[in-house]
Amino acid sequence: MFHLVFPPFVYCFSVSTIMKILCNPFFLLFIIVGFFFLLRVLLIRTGLIYVTKKWWRSIEDCFHAYQFFKVPEFNENMQENQFYSKVSVYLYSLASVEDSDFTNLFTGKKSNDIILRLDPNQVIDDDFLGARVSWINEVKTDTTSRAFILKIRKADKRRILRPYLQYIHTVFDELQQTKRELKLYMNIDGNQNHNRRWRFVPFTHPSTFETIAMESDLKNKLKSDLESFLKAKQYYHRLGRAWKRSYLLYGPSGTGKSSFVAAMANFLGYDVYDIDLSRVLDDSDLKLLLLQTTTKSVIVVEDLDRFLMDKSTAVSLSGVLNFMDGISNSCCAEERIMVFTVNSKDQIDPAILRPGRIDVHIHFPLCDFSAFKTLANSYLGVKDHKLFPQVEEIFQTGASLSPAEIGELMIANRNSPSRALKSVITALQTEGDCRGSMDNMGRRLLDASSRNSTEESGDHSGIFSKENVNTIKDIKKLYGLLKLRSKKSQSLDSTPGHKDG
Repeated sequence: MFHLVFPPFVYCFSVSTIMKILCNPFFLLFIIVGFFFLLRVLLIRTGLIYVTKKWWRSIEDCFHAYQFFKVPEFNENMQENQFYSKVSVYLYSLASVEDSDFTNLFTGKKSNDIILRLDPNQVIDDDFLGARVSWINEVKTDTTSRAFILKIRKADKRRILRPYLQYIHTVFDELQQTKRELKLYMNIDGNQNHNRRWRFVPFTHPSTFETIAMESDLKNKLKSDLESFLKAKQYYHRLGRAWKRSYLLYGPSGTGKSSFVAAMANFLGYDVYDIDLSRVLDDSDLKLLLLQTTTKSVIVVEDLDRFLMDKSTAVSLSGVLNFMDGISNSCCAEERIMVFTVNSKDQIDPAILRPGRIDVHIHFPLCDFSAFKTLANSYLGVKDHKLFPQVEEIFQTGASLSPAEIGELMIANRNSPSRALKSVITALQTEGDCRGSMDNMGRRLLDASSRNSTEESGDHSGIFSKENVNTIKDIKKLYGLLKLRSKKSQSLDSTPGHKDG
């Protein structure tokens, strides 16, 4: 075998060259930078950087004193803490929420939106004016009470605390103006949780004042009334009254009362609190529910007459009256709309209907031709049709259906407007003659007489309904329908071999 043998001067050259290179400051700098770059890549790729950060923060915390501020969900009076909601909106708008160890993912208002929510007892970091603060999402499983804990260095407290809290208010207001999502709250059984009585879901009802079937004049009056309410805070306070307004919606089922409530909420941009009286324990529990509602909300009690007549709730009449305008209402119902729905005012105690408890009465009758045209435009996209005169003629006889019934017929035949209108005509000639003309005309007469008696007694509460309905005309229509039905029955009896379809 052959071995290569280098002269001694070659070895000397190599060692001296290496020593010169190693002593070169630029080479040393390159080595150091490369080492730290490789170390950083190693930490990021393996996740050790997060462990290192935690260790460093633990060491750093040993040399600082911290102060903690708690933001509970409810105050000492069991009312919802408004600042808790603002902190929640602010924190979930931070990019650092993604850095939490445990984060829940939910579908947003749109199907392709993803919302991040903290798991209990997780931490979010934030920076403000060069200072680092931390928020802890505290959830106690034994009481299901929730709170946010602000952790701030005592050395930074005097410098940034008040400006930081004010900054949260400002960011919240900006976020609310750009993307406020309405919520629908529902009360749960009082035996389950005494502290948190409301559960909510996103309120996505599409109803607006443009889509509901109502006379245009009445719509404009109601929209004007709501707009005036929004601007009347100082006026109400100058009068010594709570800044709230109450509406009574009365009329048969399927006439659009619930859709009108949704249209009000969308028009005002208010959340909706739907109170189920069957889940209320007693009068005090009803007051507690009111205490836990928030400003800018519509509080709804549906089918109030049914609960009071059937005694299907533990709430007494006195409890309902105090809920409507008692001390708790005056103190806690600021910037709220209260809505009560009934099928008829005949069985309602007059004490409920008096001004102060109910400010505006809105009648929702069965469908007439004007409302029918609105429905045809909304459901079928038809503003005029050759069958409209026939429909109008049937309505003039007093036959009628509810807007919900007519809407369902139009939905089922939406691909053919002519077929949809013919199905409405058939329904009006059959069910409308029997049910709408007899029972509901009687209800209209009672409503008309009750309005007349109310006006004569000097009741000046707002009543928005069809004031141009004449009682004499209704009586004539009812007489004509009775005569028409008697003729139909005679012709059927005289027809031999007639069988029911």
